[in-house]
Amino acid sequence: MALMGIQMVVSLLVASVMQRMAPHCSFARWLLCNGSLYRFKHPSEDELCALAGKQVPRPNRRERRHNGVQDNKPLTVPKDIDLHLEATPINALDALVLRFFLDYQWLVDFAVYATGIYLFTEGYYTLVGSSKEVNVGAIWCFLTVVFSLKALLTLVSHYFRSEEGGERSVCLAFAFLLLLLAMLVLVVKEDYLEFGLEPGFASVFDNLEIFLRQQGHEWSFPFTKLTVKLALAALCSFIGALLTFPGLRLAQTHLDALKMTSNRPLIQILLHISFISPLAVILLWVKPLARDFLQNAPMGKHSITLMSSSTFDSVRLWVLVATCVLRLSVTRIHLQAYLNLAEKWVEQMKKEAGRIAAIDIQRKVTRVFCYLTVVTLQYLGPIMLLLFSTLLLKSMGDYSWGLASETEGTTPAISSLVTPQPVGPTEQGEMEEDIQATAAHVLDTLSSLRSVFTPIFYRGLFAFFTWWVAACQVVTSLFGMYFHQYLVQS
Repeated sequence: MALMGIQMVVSLLVASVMQRMAPHCSFARWLLCNGSLYRFKHPSEDELCALAGKQVPRPNRRERRHNGVQDNKPLTVPKDIDLHLEATPINALDALVLRFFLDYQWLVDFAVYATGIYLFTEGYYTLVGSSKEVNVGAIWCFLTVVFSLKALLTLVSHYFRSEEGGERSVCLAFAFLLLLLAMLVLVVKEDYLEFGLEPGFASVFDNLEIFLRQQGHEWSFPFTKLTVKLALAALCSFIGALLTFPGLRLAQTHLDALKMTSNRPLIQILLHISFISPLAVILLWVKPLARDFLQNAPMGKHSITLMSSSTFDSVRLWVLVATCVLRLSVTRIHLQAYLNLAEKWVEQMKKEAGRIAAIDIQRKVTRVFCYLTVVTLQYLGPIMLLLFSTLLLKSMGDYSWGLASETEGTTPAISSLVTPQPVGPTEQGEMEEDIQATAAHVLDTLSSLRSVFTPIFYRGLFAFFTWWVAACQVVTSLFGMYFHQYLVQS
């Protein structure tokens, strides 16, 4: 198995380009600062005084700001003033002051380059066929999944550090709820939810026993299927906690986006399809509703096969990719709907009686824009998890993008462990011989480990991970829809 090849060279080249081009060309900055998104400026004290019909001389205002006695009396205006916020396009200087902007820029740019690397490796394997090189594209996809989880964890930790305990309670409640749901899903038989976890774990245990015996060790791991499933359920609970607020935020921006595009029915249809698309992903793994129905579709007294098993696997991958692309296509609509919350709050304030401090109006309007990158990460993070876990499922599970596959059977669970021939002595001395022997031993060990974790295991693991990410989005977004439509209004 070659560790260095054209994939590694291209990967190192792309990493160098990404590092050098980040200050000059960034897809993340273009997404927010290309002029299509508008933020609302907060009104100044002079504008609020003019709208309130209250003329305050400038010396008095300066005195109010620097005199400790008068600082306790902030400027207040009536809530029903005729205030209209000024909209302005977001530029690069505005984006630099946003919360978590650097984390957002790193994640989005890395995901773009990872997609390019993956497309290159897919084309490379298509041209050269099966190769013994390490799939570098899969490594980039795995790193993108890890960085997405890290970004979401950063946001959740920010909620946990806040003085108010409401967000913390919501995360813990959903973590417990989704833990119960994960344990329930893991006990469902493969006849209903066809993840392939059972054959995958059996394959790993059998291959690991053979590997350890060949290395001179006895099989002494006290792992059981129950222990592994409990650990997997705990991981699912953790992921569910990370996806709680993204789902709740998606529900809010979806409702606001529908109101914003009330005169554009085609966009509304697109928004509805995008919102419910993860539900279709969940149903694709329900065997009686998906695979069994398409392979044995009832037609009167007979049944017909609409597509083969391999074709169904390819179609499922394409549906997952289409779901992610559809959600990416309406990103700006959701972000603009969030930015419009500032104007929405002002309109709601006008309907109330009483007075309000000018500084409170300015803070409320500014806060909406300051959390733009947080909302963007909450929107893009689950999409990246779903997309790149799908790419990992395809690559590591040995699936095909084509609608017809030459081989339809499963990959053998146990691969032959080939021991390389010892490297003979050369004229360059014993040092080179030792280096070659060490390299041969490392390659032999890696090849043996590669035979332990077979495509059957990766199919079950990444299929379940992909399905779980979609399920968490469905549960949290539907609850958020109910919360914002009924509980908030009441």
